[in-house]
Amino acid sequence: MNYALVVPTLNGGETWKKAAAAISKQTTPPKKILVIDSESTDCSIETAKRYGFDVEIIQRNHFDHGGTRQYAVEQLKNHDYIVFMTQDAIPTNNTSLTDLLKPFEHEKVAISYGRQLPHQGAKPIEAHARYFNYPETSHYKSKDDIQKIGIKAAFCSNSFAAYRTKTLLELGGFPAKNILSEDMYMGAKAILNGYTVAYEASALCNHSHDYHILEESRRMFDIGVFHQRNRWILDSFGFPEGEGLRFLKSELSYLSKHDKLLIPKAFARTLMKFIAYKIGYFEKYFDTSFKSKLSRNKTYWLQPNNIQLPE
Repeated sequence: MNYALVVPTLNGGETWKKAAAAISKQTTPPKKILVIDSESTDCSIETAKRYGFDVEIIQRNHFDHGGTRQYAVEQLKNHDYIVFMTQDAIPTNNTSLTDLLKPFEHEKVAISYGRQLPHQGAKPIEAHARYFNYPETSHYKSKDDIQKIGIKAAFCSNSFAAYRTKTLLELGGFPAKNILSEDMYMGAKAILNGYTVAYEASALCNHSHDYHILEESRRMFDIGVFHQRNRWILDSFGFPEGEGLRFLKSELSYLSKHDKLLIPKAFARTLMKFIAYKIGYFEKYFDTSFKSKLSRNKTYWLQPNNIQLPE
């Protein structure tokens, strides 16, 4: 199977060691594995080279969620499919990557993303987020689903996703200078252009985050910025408040069964996330220095407009 794998890294540490080891054990390995490292100061580069992965190093402040991935796409045009993973996503078994490619048997599938399970020892709040967003049953999403599930129709995750290369290029590829959510951007473009986004539940990886409430708030601020600067997504798919309410109800139900003492914390997190999202959405009223303080992706606000990646 002619596919490539791309993993951006920055000080991935022990988790990246586990991910790299799991990637190297895939029964049908990628034809090429490209690691794009943002000047790691730990063992991330050595880990990649130990397993024979190709490594390119870029300046840390030049990393761009969309632009860096599109740079990789341009190098890998001769592969039928390109898989994207993050350094903290660990393939659960030896067929995780080939399972992720199964939906491409259907010609209309442009993107396939897999099921993310919480890391071993994950706390209830982070575990619930995985179970909510990545259910046990596979499904396919098209333009017909927008009215039924709204913005969720465009959802996918580049922590563990694959793209049909020719369709990705046809749609213009990942956008540069996007604060985050380049995956949702492409999911929305694919669906609006008549393609299908597949969720393949048999493709498994372990990936979760134990975000502090401030980290979560900064991430929601960035999502607000993304939605404001890509307002066409909200105009086409609807606003996220309904999905947020559904998430909260599910989270409270989950915590009531697993750890009731976390319910007040969940309420506080939800309130902080909502406020941060709204500030991000109305970011045009604030100056850049203030926004960079609220943002998780601080380099975004300081990046040069014309990022120079290596030739």
